[in-house]
Amino acid sequence: MTHFPVAIIGAGPAGLTLAHLLHLQGIESIVFEQRTRKEVEETVRAGILEQGTLNLMRETGVGARMEKEGDHDEAIDISINGERIRVPLTELTGHKVAIYPQHEYLKDFIAKRLEDGGELLFSTTVYAVEGFDGEQVTVVYTEADGSSTTITADYVIAADGSNSPYRKIITDGEGIRARHEYPYAWFGILVEAPKTQKELIYATHPEGFALISTRTDTVQRYYLQCDPNDTPEMWPDDRIWEQLHLRADSPGITVSEGKIFDKAVLRFRSAVTDPMQKGRLFLAGDAAHTVPPTGAKGLNLAVADVSVLAPGLARAIKNKNTTLLDEYTALAVPRVWKAQHFSYWMSSMLHTVPGEDHFATQRRFAELRSVLGSEAGQRYLAEQYVGRDLPRFEV
Repeated sequence: MTHFPVAIIGAGPAGLTLAHLLHLQGIESIVFEQRTRKEVEETVRAGILEQGTLNLMRETGVGARMEKEGDHDEAIDISINGERIRVPLTELTGHKVAIYPQHEYLKDFIAKRLEDGGELLFSTTVYAVEGFDGEQVTVVYTEADGSSTTITADYVIAADGSNSPYRKIITDGEGIRARHEYPYAWFGILVEAPKTQKELIYATHPEGFALISTRTDTVQRYYLQCDPNDTPEMWPDDRIWEQLHLRADSPGITVSEGKIFDKAVLRFRSAVTDPMQKGRLFLAGDAAHTVPPTGAKGLNLAVADVSVLAPGLARAIKNKNTTLLDEYTALAVPRVWKAQHFSYWMSSMLHTVPGEDHFATQRRFAELRSVLGSEAGQRYLAEQYVGRDLPRFEV
């Protein structure tokens, strides 16, 4: 029976980043992914990389394409009923963010994993994880050809997304899964059009929220607040353009139009699992927590998780010292809650809620203007937006 020090379920941001960080420490791992490589690399998801994530990519040899193709922004705009206010991120914090879609991030880490000769199995389903509370974990999986294989591992990491079945191992015991459902969603489109402007525009209006972001020089990503029960069929092109112009146009800025080639509804959910570990089983990324997209924290939280987990696993495997690994939850969860707060706060200021009256709308606008009307307020927002430094631990 083949043995690996670490088995990782899921080739998303958490799983692939963790495998790469372990490789740099000379620790072998195996990564299982249920989807095909093509499906992973072509599932389009937005991505804003915080300064800590950018630095990790640069420092670990996976940042070359990001540096060349990512849209590195020094500011964002926030529009309040047509009044546009610039938040100078770099001036206030010394840092930038990069607009770099999640699937592009995954392409880079997949390519590096294969270049390094690491074990990465696509079209593979893990259907049994046993012994996580003992001295060794047993993992049983089925490959694309239907053959079943069993391996053993010192540790197993569930990084397989928000529907991870392995989370129940923790929450069915004494673990907590705290949840919050938001009363709105985003209707997202991809459009063949020139950039509206370089920086993102977060727009709030009595009719609801809109986000104007860029994908490339010729493809843009726009979002409109919608009802969670809406379907793409309820949003014909004429309605989309009418609402985008109403909510996001401002003096000197008109949303660029073009051919819409993708439509989707994105629901808003927050969730936190505590603890994020049990025995030799650890959760990372969306398997442990989800955030709404307003604060752009999801991928970055996954990277923060494994920035604690990788050195913890390295110490345990190399030095038989589990102190850092034992503290994984205590170190990761407070950061998760801070990200939840920022995401909730930004969402509540920018979105209307069902039945919102004139008082509630104007109070929201006043809160935003209060934050943006002082350097201290803008600095706080900017610091949260560009993100805190990633955890660093020596092995």
